[in-house]
Amino acid sequence: MSDFDLLVRGGTYYDGTGAPGRVADLGVRDGRVVAVEARLEAGPTTRVVDATGRWVMPGFVDTHTHYDAEVQVAPGLNESVRHGVTTVLVGNCSLSTVYSTPLDAADLFSRVEALPRAHVLTALEEAKTWSTPQGWVDALEQLPLGPHVASFLGHSDVRASVMGLGRSTDPSHRASRAEMVEIERRLEEALDAGFLGISTMTNPWDKLDGDRYRSRSLPSTYSSWKEFRRLSRVLRRRDRVLQGVPNLNKKYDIAFYLTTSMGLFRKSLRVSLLAAADTKAEPWVQRIFGPLARIANQLGRGRFTWQHLPTTFRVWADGIDLVVFEEFGSGREALHLREEMGRNDLLSDEAYRRWFRADFDKRFSPRVWHRDFDDAEITECPDASLVGRMIGDVARDRDVHPVDCYLDLVVEHGTDLRWKTNIANTRPEVQDSLINRHGITIGFSDAGAHLRNMAFYNFGVRLMNRVHAAQAKPKPFMTVEKAVYKLTGELGDFYGLDAGRIRVGDRADITVIDPAGLDGSVDDYHEAVMPEFGGMSRMVNRNDAAVAATIVSGEVVWSGGEFAPGYGTTLGTGRFLRADEPRGTVSAVRRLSGAPTDTPVMAPSGA
Repeated sequence: MSDFDLLVRGGTYYDGTGAPGRVADLGVRDGRVVAVEARLEAGPTTRVVDATGRWVMPGFVDTHTHYDAEVQVAPGLNESVRHGVTTVLVGNCSLSTVYSTPLDAADLFSRVEALPRAHVLTALEEAKTWSTPQGWVDALEQLPLGPHVASFLGHSDVRASVMGLGRSTDPSHRASRAEMVEIERRLEEALDAGFLGISTMTNPWDKLDGDRYRSRSLPSTYSSWKEFRRLSRVLRRRDRVLQGVPNLNKKYDIAFYLTTSMGLFRKSLRVSLLAAADTKAEPWVQRIFGPLARIANQLGRGRFTWQHLPTTFRVWADGIDLVVFEEFGSGREALHLREEMGRNDLLSDEAYRRWFRADFDKRFSPRVWHRDFDDAEITECPDASLVGRMIGDVARDRDVHPVDCYLDLVVEHGTDLRWKTNIANTRPEVQDSLINRHGITIGFSDAGAHLRNMAFYNFGVRLMNRVHAAQAKPKPFMTVEKAVYKLTGELGDFYGLDAGRIRVGDRADITVIDPAGLDGSVDDYHEAVMPEFGGMSRMVNRNDAAVAATIVSGEVVWSGGEFAPGYGTTLGTGRFLRADEPRGTVSAVRRLSGAPTDTPVMAPSGA
C-alpha cells in the first residue's frame, strides 16, 4: 500500500530506542509512522523528503524551556523548531502562568529569566482567559502551535495564587495547613489535566521583578520541608515528576531531592534536578554527579536524574545585566536598581566598590561564576579599541583592580558594553565523560529565557556535531545511536511522554540531520529581531545546513532553510502532550488560525 502522505526516503534511520541506525524509508499517513522498510513506493500525492546521506531520527525533546509567555504570542516557537526540536516542556524552575494573575506572573518571570517585563505582562494580559489548568490547556490548544508542548505546574505560581504574592514571599509567613491543602488540590487539578508534575525552587538567588516586592526571592524558596514533602507524596502516588533547582548557597538540600526520589519501603519518585555541569568556579564538583545518582537509584531504588547542557555554557552581558551577579550581595544591589542613572551613582560610590571588591575576592563563597575578568572578553563597545580584549588585560593596562576597571567601563558605557564569559563545560575531555555518567540526562537549554545572554536552541545539533566529529577518533566518546536516544527516547521515557520514538505506530515527529552541515557554525554568535517583544534583538542560533527538515505530526514544517507557508500563524501542527497518554496520539493539523483543536485520534490498540 503506497498511499503515504509523506515519504522520508533513503536516510539512516534511528528509531530513538538506542538501536543502531540502518538505511530505510519511512512512510507516514495521518500523522503517524506506518511503515519502515528498505524501499517504499510513493503514491501520486505523496510528498517525498530526500534523506539520502542524512540521519533520520525522532524530533528532539527540549525538557527545560521558559516559553510560557512567548508561546502565547509566537506559538510557532521557531527558534527551537528550526533546530530539530518537536517537543518542548514549559513550567520549569517553579514558574508557570497557570494560576497567577498576569501581573504576578510578569513579576515572577521577568527578572529571573531576563525577559522584558512590559512585553511579558502585555502578552499575558492579552492572552489570559483561563483560571484553571484545564483552561490553560484549552487556550493553548486554540493556538497554531508549532511543536508539541508539555508542562509542569510551577510551585511559585500556585503558591502565590493561594497565599498572595506578598505573603508567599514574606519569610515571617508560612503556609497554613489550609493553604497547603489548597496547594495540593490545585496540583491534583493540574495532574488531572495532564501536567507532568510540579517544578520547585530552593535557590534564593532568583528574584522578583516589578515595584511591589522587587528583589524578594521566588515564593517556592520560602516553603518549609513539610510543604515540599506533601507535594512529593502527591507526585509519588500519581507517578509524576518533581523538577527542582537546589540552593546553590548551601547545597545541602540536594539531599532532599535525592532521598525523596528513593523507593525504599515506598514507591520511588521521578526527580530531575539542575544541573550537572563542569563549572570553572568549582571544577571538582563534576565528580559528584554520577556517584550521587548511583546512591539514589541503585542503593535507594530511586529514579533520580541530573539535567546537563551538552555544550560549553557561554553567556553574554550588556553592562551589568547578567544573572550571575545575583550570587552576591553587591551584585544584587546593582540589579535591584533598574534605572541606569541610579545604577551609575551606586557603581561610582567608593563604599559600594569596596563592598563589590570584597564580594568578588571571597575565595570560598558559593558561586557559579568564576569571577575571573581574564575570562571576560569585550565584544561590543563604543570605544572600538577595547573590542576583543579581556577586561583583566584592560585593568592591568590601567593599573587598577579588575573590579574597578569593570565598574568604570559600565559607568562609562552602560549597556553598550557587551562582554562574554565561559561559565561551565570548557574541558572537552570532562564534557565527554560527564554526559556518559549514570543519572545524566539532556536538559537546561533555557530556550525562551535570557534573550540577551545566551542561546542554546540548537543544543541537540551541538551534541550531534560533537558526536559526529568523535566518530573519526579511535575511541569515540558516544555512538550516534546513543546520542539520538539521549536527545529523544530517554527523555520521553523519563517524563512519561509519548515523544522521542519513530517506530511504526508512533506519531511522526521527525528530524532529518545532514552530517555535512555539522561544523563549527553550530557555536557561532547570531542575533535576530523579535517582533512579538517590541522588536528587541535576541541571541539565536543559525546553522540551517545541519537540520535538513523538521516534521511535526507528519507535516514538514521546516525544510531547505524555510518554514512552511503559514507556519505558526495559519498552520498549527503541535498539541498539548498529556502525561502518560496512549502511544501514537495525534491531533489533526490545523490550517486556520484560531481554529479549534480537533479531538485527538488515538492509536489502535497494540500499535
